[in-house]
Amino acid sequence: MPRSVNKVILIGNLGKDAETKFTAQGTAVSKFSIATTRRVKDNSTGDWKDETDWSNVVLFKNEGVAQYLTKGKQVYVEGRLSNRSYDDKDGNKRYVTEVIAEEVMLLGGRGGDSGEGGGGMVSAPRSAMQPRNAPAGNAAKPAGNYDDFDPGISDDDVPF
Repeated sequence: MPRSVNKVILIGNLGKDAETKFTAQGTAVSKFSIATTRRVKDNSTGDWKDETDWSNVVLFKNEGVAQYLTKGKQVYVEGRLSNRSYDDKDGNKRYVTEVIAEEVMLLGGRGGDSGEGGGGMVSAPRSAMQPRNAPAGNAAKPAGNYDDFDPGISDDDVPF
């Protein structure tokens, strides 16, 4: 049987501060929206314009993350698409498509950052995803000089 893939990668800006709530079982659920923008050429005028798409993101089990995910910040999100439906209070069927995040990384350059550094891992369940200045062990060092790279946060700043 062929293998299927459900993978989403987004780099965009947060539309509002992340909100964290807890399920009845005590699991943290953080929700936020990301704006991704692309440039398209208007066929009638020949002018370039920006088109923005909004994506709703859900991140489980990272209750300390919301304080770092604030409006305007640039963020990298990797996860999967999820579709669900529910009945609203008027009895109407509503459909929702969300990105269930598996990786979330703050990037520099927005929301009061100077653009220098400012990035860092917020959620890192896979050990293969590390900040660039983290020791790589036996892994090959990527091209470029990352010795002077400062992510702008320390281990004490990470909420987990």
